Amino acid sequence: MTEFSRRVEQVSISGIREVFEAAGEDAINLGLGQPDFPTPEHARQAAIEAIEAGKADAYTSNKGTEDLREAISTKHFRDNDLDVHPEEIIATSGGSEALHIALEAHVDAGQNVIYPDPGFVSYEALTHLAGGDPRPVGLREDLTLDPATVEDAIDDDTAAFVVNSPANPTGAVQPPEDMKEFARIADEHDVLCISDEVYEHQIFEGTHRSPAEFADTDNVVVVNACSKAYSMTGWRLGWVTGSEERIERMLRVHQYAQACASAPAQYAAEAALTGPQEPVEDMRDAFQRRRDILLEGLAEMGLECPTPRGAFYAMPKVPEGWVDEVIDRGVVVVPGEAFGDNGEGYARISYATDEETLREAIEIMAEATEAVR
Repeated sequence: MTEFSRRVEQVSISGIREVFEAAGEDAINLGLGQPDFPTPEHARQAAIEAIEAGKADAYTSNKGTEDLREAISTKHFRDNDLDVHPEEIIATSGGSEALHIALEAHVDAGQNVIYPDPGFVSYEALTHLAGGDPRPVGLREDLTLDPATVEDAIDDDTAAFVVNSPANPTGAVQPPEDMKEFARIADEHDVLCISDEVYEHQIFEGTHRSPAEFADTDNVVVVNACSKAYSMTGWRLGWVTGSEERIERMLRVHQYAQACASAPAQYAAEAALTGPQEPVEDMRDAFQRRRDILLEGLAEMGLECPTPRGAFYAMPKVPEGWVDEVIDRGVVVVPGEAFGDNGEGYARISYATDEETLREAIEIMAEATEAVR
């Protein structure tokens, strides 16, 4: 038989998925990385109207509809003080595809990609699929990525480094001075910075700043999506921004892999971005309340946890056997090593669930903590 490619053999099913399959059907799921809120009604309605009008029956432009890219351009000016032209945007099938085409377009075999460890599971896998060599780097004690660590890891074979703030799985938020440094590193070393900003609206303390704000060259591309900000994970609508030269190369990958993002999702995303933003604020407020409940519970258990300043994850240090004990008692959490070798001894807990369920899970986790001590 035809053998499998070396690239795909280097990639395994996510450790997150393995945890889900091991848990019982009635388990409380604190492993899921998606908001538990409905998509805003005005976004849903926009998709319905587009479908009923026959506007969603055909391919759109490979880059996405002009109106959607105008909406994304306006969003970047409104939220990030960035002047992004619609021609510098590709609408993608979620932030995952945006990451994929960014790496495919910029990484050659033998080149390395630097990314945080612990970090989002896709960074390593997508680097392998692009033919590159993963180069994970450790984090500070507060679980933020140190620009000096990134700079030290760069060599002549480095194609790109990934910055993720707010971060999955840690909830860490990079301060503005770090983002300035990442931009400087990209400029001075002539290396691409891929800034994953999917969680930008889930910030409780501090502010979100993009490396793209500070770059003097075109060595920063930004990945974002409607998934987390508007609770639209199932709609699969993201985007990538970059210089026209970089966008043209990423478009070559996108047009053959995907042709275009789903047309109904594009109309929903346009409405989400241009319509009322109160749902975004309401979700953020709810996540902050839940974070505080979880942190209080972890402290009472005696578990050390850097304060997550964004996203909807916490990553406490846990005793040996803790994750298995918690799962056996009916609460799904994800072992830290699923996000990289440096995640060993930690667990990722998602608080994207209602407060009553979260409090119930905390009681169970407290019992598990006593059991393994």
